[in-house]
Amino acid sequence: MYSLHEGSGLFLLAVLAGLQIAAEGRVTPPCRPGFSEDVYKVVMPDIVEEGHPLFNVRFVDCGRGGLVRFECSNPSDFRIEVDGVVYAARGIELSTLPVSPLLIKASDTTTQQQWVTQVKLTPSTDYNQQVQQVAAPPAMSEDLQEIVFPLRNTDSQLKRMKRDWVIPPINVPENSRGPFPQELVRIRSDNDKNRLLRYSVTGPGADQPPTSVFIIDPISGELSVKKPLDREHISNFHLRAHAVDLNGNQVENPIDIVINVIDMNDNRPEFTHQIWNGSVPEGSKPGTFVMTVTSVDKDDPKTANGMLRYKILSQNPESPTSNMFTINNKTGGIITVAAGLDREKVPQYTLIIQATDMEGNPMYGLSNTATAVIRVTDVNDNAPEFTAETFFGEVPENRVNVIVANLTVTDKDQPNTPAWNAVYKITGGDPTGRFSVPTDPTTNEGLVTVVKPIDYETSRTYVLTVEAKNEVSLARGIHSPRQSTATVSIRVIDVNESPYFEPNPKLIKLEEGMMPESTLSTFTAQDPDRFMQQTIRYSKLADPANWLKIDPNTGRITTIAILDRESPYVKNSLYNATFLASDSGIPPASGTGTLQIFLLDINDNAPVVFPQETEICEKPEPNAINITALDGDLNPNAGPFAFELAHRPADVRRNWTITRVSGDYAQVSLKIGFLESGIYDIPILITDSGNLPMTNTSYLRIKVCQCDFNGDCTDQQHIMAAGLGTGAIISILLCIIILLILVLMFVVWMKRRDKERQAKQLLIDPEDDVRDNILKYDEEGGGEEDQDYDLSQLQQPDTIEPDAIKPVGIRRLDERPLHPEPQYPIRSAAPHPGDIGDFINEGLKAADNDPTAPPYDSLLVFDYEGSGSTAGSLSSLNSSSSGGDQDYDYLNDWGPRFRKLADMYGGNDD
Repeated sequence: MYSLHEGSGLFLLAVLAGLQIAAEGRVTPPCRPGFSEDVYKVVMPDIVEEGHPLFNVRFVDCGRGGLVRFECSNPSDFRIEVDGVVYAARGIELSTLPVSPLLIKASDTTTQQQWVTQVKLTPSTDYNQQVQQVAAPPAMSEDLQEIVFPLRNTDSQLKRMKRDWVIPPINVPENSRGPFPQELVRIRSDNDKNRLLRYSVTGPGADQPPTSVFIIDPISGELSVKKPLDREHISNFHLRAHAVDLNGNQVENPIDIVINVIDMNDNRPEFTHQIWNGSVPEGSKPGTFVMTVTSVDKDDPKTANGMLRYKILSQNPESPTSNMFTINNKTGGIITVAAGLDREKVPQYTLIIQATDMEGNPMYGLSNTATAVIRVTDVNDNAPEFTAETFFGEVPENRVNVIVANLTVTDKDQPNTPAWNAVYKITGGDPTGRFSVPTDPTTNEGLVTVVKPIDYETSRTYVLTVEAKNEVSLARGIHSPRQSTATVSIRVIDVNESPYFEPNPKLIKLEEGMMPESTLSTFTAQDPDRFMQQTIRYSKLADPANWLKIDPNTGRITTIAILDRESPYVKNSLYNATFLASDSGIPPASGTGTLQIFLLDINDNAPVVFPQETEICEKPEPNAINITALDGDLNPNAGPFAFELAHRPADVRRNWTITRVSGDYAQVSLKIGFLESGIYDIPILITDSGNLPMTNTSYLRIKVCQCDFNGDCTDQQHIMAAGLGTGAIISILLCIIILLILVLMFVVWMKRRDKERQAKQLLIDPEDDVRDNILKYDEEGGGEEDQDYDLSQLQQPDTIEPDAIKPVGIRRLDERPLHPEPQYPIRSAAPHPGDIGDFINEGLKAADNDPTAPPYDSLLVFDYEGSGSTAGSLSSLNSSSSGGDQDYDYLNDWGPRFRKLADMYGGNDD
């Protein structure tokens, strides 16, 4: 027998025992396919996780390879692979499995041959003793159990053994305190008796990440763990053991070793949320599901370390009892256990939930807490109740969309929910549906509103019965109280109503041509105010053709003009007139009525020819003109028409002929072969078909012209006759006038441009005028105002012309701004160039009399001295003290302005 021990902390070594068949001196029997054992006995833990390898059944296939397929009798719990290893198909509790043995069947897919073996599963019985053995590591390596490599058959003929190899996993507890390295098992091969072997292990934890967790002594084969293991990080390791000789040749086939990390209770339960929110309707019965809280434990959930239990530590508030809820200790589901949930009293409960591992053992288990907030949701367990039994209101008659009264209610349910929102319904007192009661979405009040006009003369008061309900029905067992119904008393206020015409509009039929002062009809109005003593007066409101008048007292309508059906105010023989009726109420009210007069046609319009103008060629080949007649009357007072040429003038019938085509059309054509070009007026007699026929002489203007091959007029007369219209002539004249204005503006602009160019040359040219430079230097005066003088005074008196004054608008840059000044007489020029004294005196006198001149010495205004003047010489400017001996030729290089100074100061006497 071999055993697979529980995964709860033991690392008992499973010693693989097998029958070793001596290869020496024995005859090998022929190979017979089948299981190595008829019955396998396996000891396994009570709880096994999904995917865990359990045992191995060996099948001797005698070289059949992959043609053998395995099946088990309990595929929902066990899964067998092609190599004969049996795994747990799900988490298994051995106590829940059937007592009957597990059957494993092998089938040859080619020959359909089958083999069956049994596996008896036995639970481990001495769990505590095994734990003690695991907790105390072996004191000496000699006590280690051995895993012996299976015997290899050198002649490729497998011999039937009494038992097959079943390698249970090695269990190592996590978080071991050492000492390390800690020996686990010894790997040994039977071939080490004859030669030296070297042992090694490969796989994750050995030579693959995480490396160096497990090591093996290559000589003794002792497998050890070097550090504490963490099941939550890696729950098991799959290693492969190898045995080779000193030359590296493989001596044994590798064997698989599974090392399970046994869980320890080193993790506290953790709730997935620290605060859980749930809700339950008020009034719920005991046993109503509320919510589920969930906690996770990183420890093995298949062991007690990861098995959690829940409980409620506290409830707040403890109303109406302290145990309103309970929790399923395994699933965490919270349900109600007591009745009396009332949102209006307790809207919310707060529960402290505790989760404890070790199946809730308070002494050994680890625990954690979370908060569950349970909101009691509202149900419609309170009907709306009116605040008064009777409500009052009043409304003027004939008013609609008017709020008469506001109905107020109270509801204890949660506001702004369907269980609180009120819906009002009129259950009595309004058979004609003149009122409605919508709900104010903000205040939840009922608004009694008039939706149809109310007549005071019909009913002076209304008494309505209104019922209030919620948008959702009341909860089961709840009935509406008497306060959910109220009475609304409405008083109707009488107002002055407008008179009304009956019928409106009123239609009468008359023949056109009715003479003035003819009575048409009486159009009267009714006053709906039966309880008011009022009189009605009539007036005309709209009469487009001004044909009618109405008696203000009686409403009798008479004509004041002849009625004409062909009037532009008549549409489809119908004429509309509007009249106004006003009562004597305070304030007065009025109403309108429309009188429709259908005018019957009489033959009062003579026909006329159409078209009135046309063209025809000189030589008709053939050439005829189609004409018809227009008559303002209707049939039978219009067509068919009779057409006839007039007898005068005589050449009409000689040159033209008319032929009737139909009742409304005729043809006019030339009677002769040629007619000279020109315009001819042809008189035609047209007679209609009225009861008293009317005949009219209508003129047809025909233009006779030369025609081309297409029959169109081409001669000059045609062109001249066409002429130009009045609009075309006016357009041509406007274009000519605009063109002349543009030319005149261009000439004026050119002249003004020339004047500005001349003025700029006069002011800017520095070569010819140096006075500006002289005036800027060594000026003795009272300040800047002294420089406001007229430069024209410096010209020679004999060359000054009275009209040679600066152009208007042309000023020097250093002159003061222009402003309106009084006009003074122009001073006359000096009679002689030498009489400068008279000239200066006149300037002085003019300056003294000028109110705009500054109060400075007018002698500051200089003038040209002229030749031979008696005023004395200014030769002092060329004195030795002026620096005349200096060389001023360098000023010529400074520009035109300084060139003048060079000539003045450095030049000769000339």
